[in-house]
Amino acid sequence: MLKSEAQETNLSSSVPFYERPGVQLQSIPVASGIPIGIEMVSNPEIGIGGAYGAWGECYDNEALVGMLEERLGEPMEQGQLELSSLGFEYRHHVPQLTKEEHIEVEVQAGVRFLQAAVRACGWKPEEIQAVLVGMSAPVVGDFLERITRLAGISEKALKVAVHKACDSSVGALNLALNPGLALKQLGRNLADELRGKKILVGGIEGLSRFMQGTRDRNALQLFGNGAGILGLIPGESMSFLVGGTHEAYDDEGVLAVHMVYPHSGRPEDRDTYLDICQTGENSIRVAGLMHEPDDDSTVVMAGPMGMVKLFVRTGVQVVKEVYQAYQAKVAELVSAKTGSHGSIALAIVHHANYKINKLKEKNLIKEGINLPMPWLLSDFGNVSAASNMIAFLRGLPGLKPGNHLLFDGFGAGTYYDVLAVELGS
Repeated sequence: MLKSEAQETNLSSSVPFYERPGVQLQSIPVASGIPIGIEMVSNPEIGIGGAYGAWGECYDNEALVGMLEERLGEPMEQGQLELSSLGFEYRHHVPQLTKEEHIEVEVQAGVRFLQAAVRACGWKPEEIQAVLVGMSAPVVGDFLERITRLAGISEKALKVAVHKACDSSVGALNLALNPGLALKQLGRNLADELRGKKILVGGIEGLSRFMQGTRDRNALQLFGNGAGILGLIPGESMSFLVGGTHEAYDDEGVLAVHMVYPHSGRPEDRDTYLDICQTGENSIRVAGLMHEPDDDSTVVMAGPMGMVKLFVRTGVQVVKEVYQAYQAKVAELVSAKTGSHGSIALAIVHHANYKINKLKEKNLIKEGINLPMPWLLSDFGNVSAASNMIAFLRGLPGLKPGNHLLFDGFGAGTYYDVLAVELGS
């Protein structure tokens, strides 16, 4: 990362995540041992806590290229990215494992992140009434049910698995807070159901395992493992102000992703690419349709510029619409003398890569929208649905009750969720 970029983005330098103060480094007893690092964060003044981190060996950019060359069996001279300029210095990867070993590693990682998030909030597992987790490519179909059960969370707790690629965790948060997002297929409104309850929301992404099914050099260099889980009480520690969701299917396959989760296929008579269904007595799956690769690859990318084309134009429009709704909402609150200060203290944006986010920021400024969008994940790489949650937790200690935040999620498919919230009661 260039010094000017580091200063501009409040980046916490090039320190590997496992070496950060406060990170608890453990080992998952699979194969020769899989390292896992977890950092717990809490802000009692607001009433939100959580945990984030990664698992697998940590590779800097140079070591990453060496590992990929060994895996591919050929040099990376063609297609090697300038990773530092994209905002990434480290990635976390697991070795080649059996299917059963991958399941064990990711289940154990998921359990530990849930348990750490509960502890960060000062809660007990049996107090949790709902868990909503975004995952691009779950290692097994009942992943969420497995990790909640092993974490000691009640079988009666609502479990919602959201598969909307990188947008999954913000999509989950939007469902938990936004009363305008009723699940019509199920006749339920999760925001109404969860108000005032203790819930966990986040993203858990075992993308190292997923990348082992592709030879796409762009994807191999960008993605890695990561997870971030928040504990909050809707309507108390975090309240919904305005929000929106948008679907714009990637017909060209600019970012083609294999759907490892069940999906009914492209809808012909519906206005959504989401397949929402009840998978158990207390379990729901929200599955987003993806443009899948033509071969048996797990992911194929048209390159970084393809991602820019895919996400920036529509993404700016969605943020613009929500921001305009936010301004109207603030005017309403001010006129009602609620004491609202009426500005966004922090924008939590998916860390697709630094250049995408800076271009998005530049285009928003052209629209008269100037949001604080710090770059906070140089030590993870693109961790898909985990990135927004990690970014939020890294900013959490400096936030105050009454602060307004804007969450901006976007991902392959293409799916967008944007919402503004107020912290504290």
